Formats: sequence, structure tokens, C-alpha cells
Amino acid sequence: MKPITRRDMLAQASRLGTAVTVGLPLISTAAESPSGQAPSTANPKLKVIVTGGHPGDPEYGCGGTIARYSDLGHEVVLLYLNKGEGAGNPSNHPGPDRVAEASKACEILKARPAFAGQIDGQAIIDRDHYDQFHRLIEAEQPNVVFTQWPIDNHRDHRAISLLTYDAWLRMGKKFALYYYEVSNGEDTVQFAPSHYVDITAVESRKRSACYAHASQSPDKFYALQELVTRMRGIESGHKQAESFIHHIQSPAVPLP
Repeated sequence: MKPITRRDMLAQASRLGTAVTVGLPLISTAAESPSGQAPSTANPKLKVIVTGGHPGDPEYGCGGTIARYSDLGHEVVLLYLNKGEGAGNPSNHPGPDRVAEASKACEILKARPAFAGQIDGQAIIDRDHYDQFHRLIEAEQPNVVFTQWPIDNHRDHRAISLLTYDAWLRMGKKFALYYYEVSNGEDTVQFAPSHYVDITAVESRKRSACYAHASQSPDKFYALQELVTRMRGIESGHKQAESFIHHIQSPAVPLP
């Protein structure tokens, strides 16, 4: 083995400093192949879960990001806390089309729907429901999870956020955890993003997925959400963007 001289060490330090200065990726020379070329590694496929209080929440808050993940070949699951049952509906059956609407929206985004089995407006957070939700998340073995902001005005949003957070803790904080916003100012408040995803190229699919929830006044709610994505686009230098807050103690998984 050729000994490393002081000149070699200074030269390597110089190259490292240059790479950091201009923002180039750092490649460890120890990882090079015998031919001297760094080995190429394919991007691993991720399991992505987006949890939401109701059918429509993941689509409005993350629809563009979901589309970008699925277009890259990653598996995306939309896990709804409930099926959109009306709180005043004594039969606790979902509205005429809520489940069908969710299935259509997921088809547009190339995602898979799943339901946690709670009731719209009657969310329960106790030991049994923490255990049940933990089992749902653990069975999926996600790499990254997006959930709602824990101080949203809607109690179902807060419930799904706490259930997701508890599952993350119980699974050893091993998946990346991000929070998303919906109807900022009306529902989500005090949201200061740490990350952005450019959704300009997939905004039409997000719109179609949100409008698949035809029973939920999409003309009203999408107009408000579009104001949010345009504002986040201005912040991040894009036409439209979705924004997120990354939990600082969770792994860093690249956003699309």
C-alpha cells in the first residue's frame, strides 16, 4: 500500500473544501471500485405513507408530492383516519360517495387507499387506539410518513397527527416524519416550513384528485389550497409548491 504523504493529505483537503464550497456531492474514495470508478447505486424504492383525518386531506395537503413520488416508482399509501362518516349520521355509514371518491383520487395519484376505522368527528385517542394505529403503521414498514399539523383546528387532524407521532416513537423514530398543511389560515396555523416540493408539473393531477372528492365542495376548498401552494411557490422559487416541516429527530429521506 502506498503511504499517504502530507502533500497527499493537503491535496485531498483542498478538493474537499472546493466541493463543499460549490455544493458538489461528496464521494468517498474508499467506496471506489477496483477500476477507480465510484460504483453506481440505483435509487431505492420507498414506502411512503400519508396520513389524514378524512378522505381528501392527504390529497389537498400533499397531492402534488404524492404524484411525484408515485411517478418515480415509489409505493404510496393514503391512510385515512375515517371514511368520512357524517358526525350527525346515527348509522355511522360514510356519505354516499366518500370511499368511492377516495379510491378514485388514489387511482389518479397512483396510490393505495387504507382506512384506520375511526368515525368522522368522533376521533378517539386512548391506549387501545394508539395500539391499533401502531400496528397499522408497523405492518406497512414505511420509509417516510407525512401527517397533519398537530395544532390544526379540526380535532380529527390533531388526532391523526398524535396517532402517527406515537407510532413513530414506538417504532424507534426509524422513518422520516414530515408534517403538512391544509387550508392554511383557516385550518392549519403557525406553520413554518422547513422543506418544499415543486409541484408545478403535477398540479393538474393534484387538482383532479381533489376534485374527485366531489361531495366536499372542491370549488371552495381547492381555491383556498391553491392560494397556499402559490404562496409556497413564491417562497421557494417555483410556480407552485407544497411545504412541509421535517421532524428534526427523524431520518432525512430526500423529498422528490
